[in-house]
Amino acid sequence: MKYPLEEIFRTEGVPEFTFVKPPNYNEIFLDIRSSGKPTIIEGQSGTGKTTVAKKVIEQAFPQGDFGYLSARSTGDIEKVLEISQGTLLGRWIIDDFHRLDSDVQARIADLVKLAAEDFDPSAHPKLVLIGINKVGSELINLVHDIAKRCGIHRIQPADKEIAAEIIRRGEDKLNIYLDNKDAIFAETGGDYWLTQLTCQAICLGDGVMETQVDRKRVPYRQAEVRGRIIGRLDNTYREPVKEFSRGKRFRPTNDPYFRLLRLIAAQASSIADLNELANANPEVRGSINNIKDRRISVVLESKPICDRYFYYNPETKTFAIEDPAFFYYLQHIDWEDVRRDCGFRDDPHHYDWDFAISFAGENRVLAELIADLLEVLDCTVFYDRFYEANYLGKAWSDQFREIFGHRARYVVCLLDAHHEKKIWPTFEREIFSQRVEDGAVIPVFLDETRFAGVPRDIVGVDFRGRDPHDTDLVTDEIVLKLEEKLKDS
Repeated sequence: MKYPLEEIFRTEGVPEFTFVKPPNYNEIFLDIRSSGKPTIIEGQSGTGKTTVAKKVIEQAFPQGDFGYLSARSTGDIEKVLEISQGTLLGRWIIDDFHRLDSDVQARIADLVKLAAEDFDPSAHPKLVLIGINKVGSELINLVHDIAKRCGIHRIQPADKEIAAEIIRRGEDKLNIYLDNKDAIFAETGGDYWLTQLTCQAICLGDGVMETQVDRKRVPYRQAEVRGRIIGRLDNTYREPVKEFSRGKRFRPTNDPYFRLLRLIAAQASSIADLNELANANPEVRGSINNIKDRRISVVLESKPICDRYFYYNPETKTFAIEDPAFFYYLQHIDWEDVRRDCGFRDDPHHYDWDFAISFAGENRVLAELIADLLEVLDCTVFYDRFYEANYLGKAWSDQFREIFGHRARYVVCLLDAHHEKKIWPTFEREIFSQRVEDGAVIPVFLDETRFAGVPRDIVGVDFRGRDPHDTDLVTDEIVLKLEEKLKDS
């Protein structure tokens, strides 16, 4: 019997002929089959979480009375909400659980607890929740005694033996022999989906489109196969890479998103804790810290193409690339070519912040409003409260000396009598006044106070007598002017 290549090494849907059970398949099977036991399946992208769940359901519930819902599908969200509100019973997979709003997750977590405690399974829906790493632990944080009441399983990448079995089953159906299986495993790292894709690409490169009449030896030429795969993926993934790398508002010297993406592509996992990533990589720590609290979320919210391919939880600082094909693409593209394609240009002086705001405590309302509005425009801003957690245990004096002295491209100083008298603003002023001649200091005059080292004829923003609570006024008179200045730098 002849089989088409795409049905043997499948890159879409559930493999029929080359599915191999992971070591903990039977444990997952029992928990899913158990009518009163909620089940959580977690793991990084490409590990076959959804495939395993569907295979179990196919075997345990052949009548098909088990629904599939995904948090990525707008058409499924209504049913997910009904489940969370307790108005929809039945058996359900909820895939991409981590993408649901936190309040919906919390309601489902409470539902999971009730279902596990109740002796009448028919009173609650049977749920299988699928998501990226830490879904189980995050649910436990929502409902602390949930762990002993539900099955939590992690799908690990295939080991060499399982990967070899996937390949062997494909070889049997296609009547071929793939050379250098160790090199295939080294390339795919045990990723189930990537193993399927690589084997398919190897066959395509040697003209194997279906089952061969005579057994055929098929060589594996790594560079050729990798190049073919990346070329195939480029049309799909180049645009989201560029859109994310360029941020919400593109500036040729503003590349923290590009730096983050390149760093994640260099690691083994497609999931990263940005706090850990920043601490482990001092050379990009400033870039990551500047965008991890709020700005990444702003980019994803403003660019649907980015939200489709990237996941970010600003509370846990978990960043993920959920599509295994996309992660493979990122691991092997030419990043310097991407940088040129994005339009970034080299800056002889790398700044961690576009702006640092110097102010007295009496003007904190205005300072915070400026900082918030600049971040909406995707500018990096040093405003002390944004970074208190990053500098715990460190002396502010040392940090301010660096930030106002050379790590911020521009210093925005809110000048008035309070700034003149207060200790910290005076300390900051002594530092940044040395940068006045370089045009790096932008004063916002709030009264008539004069300052040594800051000439009165320096071009700044006259905000005397204006309302610091007026968002429109602050936007027009200060923030948009600062952004325009940044564009010209």
